[in-house]
Amino acid sequence: MDRAPAEHPLPSPGALPSLTVLLAGPRGFCAGVDRAIQIVDRALEKYGAPVYVRHEIVHNRFVVESLEAKGAVFVAELDQVPADAPVVFSAHGVPKSVPAEAERRNLFYVDATCPLVSKVHREAEQQHAAGRLVILIGHAGHPEVVGTLGQLPEGAVVLVEDVEDAETLTLTVPAEAVAFVTQTTLSVDDTAEIVATLQRRFPGIHAPRKEDICYATTNRQLAVKTIAERCDAVVVIGAPNSSNSRRLVEVAARAGCARASLVQRGRDLDVASLAGVRVLGLTAGASAPEVLVDEVLEVLGRHFTVTIEEVIVTTEDVIFKLPKVLVS
Repeated sequence: MDRAPAEHPLPSPGALPSLTVLLAGPRGFCAGVDRAIQIVDRALEKYGAPVYVRHEIVHNRFVVESLEAKGAVFVAELDQVPADAPVVFSAHGVPKSVPAEAERRNLFYVDATCPLVSKVHREAEQQHAAGRLVILIGHAGHPEVVGTLGQLPEGAVVLVEDVEDAETLTLTVPAEAVAFVTQTTLSVDDTAEIVATLQRRFPGIHAPRKEDICYATTNRQLAVKTIAERCDAVVVIGAPNSSNSRRLVEVAARAGCARASLVQRGRDLDVASLAGVRVLGLTAGASAPEVLVDEVLEVLGRHFTVTIEEVIVTTEDVIFKLPKVLVS
């Protein structure tokens, strides 16, 4: 009796295994990151090298090294900046003490703080001016959190990192005299749990007029949630010190794909770990350029027969203006 042909014939010797890549959209650069990089580029064009940058302009080594090749010099603090050189502050924002020190030394500086981070700074200042204790939801030590804490006097802000912190927090003021703000790059779901806990424990706590987690963080997490259940594995392109990139790995795992990992670029991809993977999700954090996505796809193409399916949950058209001093 004749047999029906196999539905999935075995690959011929030497044939590459098939891999479907679900490419999440939006992914990669957000408007704040794009603006910050443009600021360094424009400063180099206008003032010439070297242009000093306090801290990494954004959390991505490829971006930093690309700017270094053009003449940018990255430093930890202002005391490493010569008196006659321009300096740029990173996209994450800085404590008020930093521009104050620059002005004391008569340094010429350009602030590349993301406008959405500056919005959080203004909210914290307004709540403080209204006589309220400010709770900042964020990760200790992250440059954005350090910058936000540094907008107000010591003791005016309390940092809460997770639900446990929110449950054990003790206040010395009534709930109606308390407000909260958040880091812009947090997990949307984790932050919602923390906020719910604070609102349950402190009825009357003042919330931001508009959510502080930025549109780019929200959109990239939504895109990962959309593809995660269909994926055998998810790869997030981003730096290990990038908060929004690390959150994407966590979001993928929570949304149903336990095999989620972070890589900085194509050469870091552990292809062997993808053995048996038929559907791979691929995205990039907000500080990772599209060229790194192309790198990863190129590496995958050497080991698999790749079919790309782009899954776009929304489109972004946000543009932030450059500082006037760089466009005049």
